[in-house]
Amino acid sequence: MIVQKTSVFPASGETVFRNLQQLETLQYIAKPFASFEPVSEEMKVWAVDSTSSYRFKLFGCIPYGTHKIHIVRFDPDGVSSRESNEHVPVWNHDISLIPIDQEHTRYTDRVEIRAGWKTVFIWLWANAFYAHRQRRWIALLKKEA
Repeated sequence: MIVQKTSVFPASGETVFRNLQQLETLQYIAKPFASFEPVSEEMKVWAVDSTSSYRFKLFGCIPYGTHKIHIVRFDPDGVSSRESNEHVPVWNHDISLIPIDQEHTRYTDRVEIRAGWKTVFIWLWANAFYAHRQRRWIALLKKEA
């Protein structure tokens, strides 16, 4: 199943991309729906072909396995990652960044989810999660302005 959410962010593409490179941004925009704690050494910046693992908790308190993120594309136009954990074997996440003008960027999350019989439940949660993430992104970018 596919989840897709699009918002216009109040920032340049460069600003959004700079924030995308930081684990702290993911941790901020995911709260309180999810938390990502690095399993080993903390990854400060993602790069193509990097793989990192995180203790994933639903709502910050319900352990939901080790979430692995493998970056296959990471550039100012967007990011593609192939992600998974014990409960969700396929979580393919694509982010596209389309500059509108110097102060606005169209941001889209597109996620393919495959988790067997749990897929529909994960899909419902992911729809709420990505809408929440984009609201948190907008709040973060407004704070930075």
